[in-house]
Amino acid sequence: MTPNKEDYLKIILELGGDQHKVANKQVGAAIGVAAASVTEMVDKLEADHLVTHTPYHGIQLTASGTLAAAKLVRNHRLWEVFLMTQLLYPYDALHGEAELLEHATTDDMANRLDYFLKRPKTCPHGGVIPDANGHFRHQSTTPLASLQPGGKATIERVMDEAKLLDFLSVIDIKLGDEVLAVDNSNGAITMWVSRTGKVVMVKAEFAQGIFITSPEIIAANR
Repeated sequence: MTPNKEDYLKIILELGGDQHKVANKQVGAAIGVAAASVTEMVDKLEADHLVTHTPYHGIQLTASGTLAAAKLVRNHRLWEVFLMTQLLYPYDALHGEAELLEHATTDDMANRLDYFLKRPKTCPHGGVIPDANGHFRHQSTTPLASLQPGGKATIERVMDEAKLLDFLSVIDIKLGDEVLAVDNSNGAITMWVSRTGKVVMVKAEFAQGIFITSPEIIAANR
């Protein structure tokens, strides 16, 4: 499988495509490509029986697609933990290096890395690390962009995307931060961050890559 195909599978999984259909637009926005490019790649993945695609409804991973994606995510997130804890890479520089390493990582290497790191449960960006069999605990796929004024939530994880990570460092948003939405209009969400006491604005394109949880979200998913 080509690295490009692998990247698509990984993004679809991160967006919750193992549980529900993901819109082509979401995938394109996450990868940073045009809709036509997404359609072309999805056709190839469907021919390989890695995804199913229903026009105007979205893309969903098959069982084999989910397993392949989970192993890629496992490789990527293990390398991120290694780079940060052993080589002291900064938080916002992890993704690019891990992106290169994940595609060349065998199952045996991933298992040895997992053992060396004492079996970490999450990566530095809050994402759960699948086990050697591709099993993992499902996390929220509810984006910050959906939080309405007056709504409270906790930042659970963020997409591994360089521009997003740089932006979060600038406005000082961290995993576990509790936020209160003040406004959600004109392509941005304005929110109060309890840890810092500051009010910050996040553009919708970034807010789509920040995933939140709250008692209401947890109750709705039960």
